[in-house]
Amino acid sequence: MAADQQTFHPGQIVPRSGIYRCTEGHGDHSYESTDVKGHRFPPLPDGCRGEGWVLERAAGQH
Repeated sequence: MAADQQTFHPGQIVPRSGIYRCTEGHGDHSYESTDVKGHRFPPLPDGCRGEGWVLERAAGQH
């Protein structure tokens, strides 16, 4: 994880639409969530040993 990436916690408001990933997956598995700006972040999935969500890919502007 890059030092400039902010970690968001379950229940916080999503600041930017995009694909977020768990800060630390289990083994080779990466946990991702597609989230919409203004909605709340979901709970961390079973197997996610991280602290929250980080932005992996921002959604494009249309």
